[in-house]
Amino acid sequence: MSEFRSFYLDDPLQTGRVFDLFTAAPDVPEQQVAVFFIHGGGWRNGSRQKFHSIMEAFGKRGFITASTDYRLYARDAFEQLSDVRAAYSSFATWIRNSGRQVKIAVFGESAGAHLASLLVCAAPGACGEKNDFSDPWVKPVMGILQATPVDFLPWDGMMPQTWSIMQNIAGVPYDQAPEVYGRLSLKNYISPANPPLFFMEAELENMFLSEHTAKIAELHRQWGINTRWKCYEKMEHGFFYELKRRAQLEAFEDICTILQQLD
Repeated sequence: MSEFRSFYLDDPLQTGRVFDLFTAAPDVPEQQVAVFFIHGGGWRNGSRQKFHSIMEAFGKRGFITASTDYRLYARDAFEQLSDVRAAYSSFATWIRNSGRQVKIAVFGESAGAHLASLLVCAAPGACGEKNDFSDPWVKPVMGILQATPVDFLPWDGMMPQTWSIMQNIAGVPYDQAPEVYGRLSLKNYISPANPPLFFMEAELENMFLSEHTAKIAELHRQWGINTRWKCYEKMEHGFFYELKRRAQLEAFEDICTILQQLD
């Protein structure tokens, strides 16, 4: 059995600022790359526990994993980005202190993919968030993103409910401060300095346009970055929450193969 621990970032404890760590199973060779999970849920819902069963499966393949919460009651996404950066940095410190090489891939889905994409592609503080960690920043070696909001500005055909949720977590109405929405848009942090990404898209995606991530993947490839893009048949928004259906198992195997290639 792998070891399970929870790490709280504050004393006294603060709800949402905590991550769970699973070590690799002791009877398999340990992988060189660890995986850090960020859950979705419209920025106001969800839990780190969503990925526990998937983390167990990764542990059986030799991967160390962590899954973080963030403050669902936060004022805005900038505070949440600060939370996930602090948890990620603490995870990196644990890996370093255990004598291992610090190589971490970051997985996120939906709202979690938004926070993960900024963590991976934007330097700490570049979005305007507070840096809430003290150890040197360790750049992720990869981002694995499912159902990713690339643009925080409105687009043609956007669902009204989606726009309402995004304005809520931006912390200010769009017409009052459009620059805030630019700071929350992944597209503004895409550059040749990005690590490789793996965009996992669902055939039945109904919230965030898969064509947006396909354009980033193509641009990355033009720059020589080995970013991948794949659409999973008959899957819906946020499908990677368990390992039961064919496409979920396929995605799991794809991720394991890609991570092993990073060793």
